[in-house]
Amino acid sequence: MILAGGQGSRMGGKDKGLVMYRDKPLVGHVIDAIRLQLDKIIVNANRSLDDYATFGFPVVADDLTGFQGPLAGFVAAMQAVESDYILTLPCDGPIVHEEYVEEMRRAMQRSEADIVVASDGEWMQPVYALIPCRLLDDLKQFLDSGERKIDRWYARHQTMQLVFPAESGFFTNINTLQELDVTS
Repeated sequence: MILAGGQGSRMGGKDKGLVMYRDKPLVGHVIDAIRLQLDKIIVNANRSLDDYATFGFPVVADDLTGFQGPLAGFVAAMQAVESDYILTLPCDGPIVHEEYVEEMRRAMQRSEADIVVASDGEWMQPVYALIPCRLLDDLKQFLDSGERKIDRWYARHQTMQLVFPAESGFFTNINTLQELDVTS
C-alpha cells in the first residue's frame, strides 16, 4: 500500500504524490519500483482520487476525516484487501530498495514480531512496514481512543526493526518543494 493521503502542508498544500519529480509524479516512481516486487498494489489517498486511479491500481480513502495520519491509511488498506498483511510505503519516497518486499517478508518469517518496520540503522522509518491485518481491530480501537502516533501503536505490539543500508538512498524523503529541487 502506498500512502498518499496527507495534506501536503510542507509541500505548500500540493498533493505530494502527484508532484512531478524527474518527469513523473512521485507516486509513479514508487509504483514503478514496487511493481517489480508485487503484483497487488493499492494507493491510500484522500483527495485527487481520480488522478491516482489513472495509475491502474485501486485507490482507498481513509474512513476518518480530516487527514488523521498514516494509521488511518493502514486501516483503510486493511479493510480493502483480502490478504494476511499489508506492506506500506510513502508516496514521497521515490527510491525503493530493490529487495524491500523480500527482505521484509523474510524478517517476518524468521522473527516472532507482530510488525516489521524498516530502519536506517539509526532511526525507525515507520511508514515502511509489514503489518498483519489481524491487528485491524486493535488499530481501530487505538484510533477510536483519539491516538494518532504511529510509534505508540507500534509499541503496543512486538515490533522488529529491519535495517536497510543508508547508502542505498532508500529513505530519501521529499517533503518540501525545496527538497524536490535539490534531489531532482
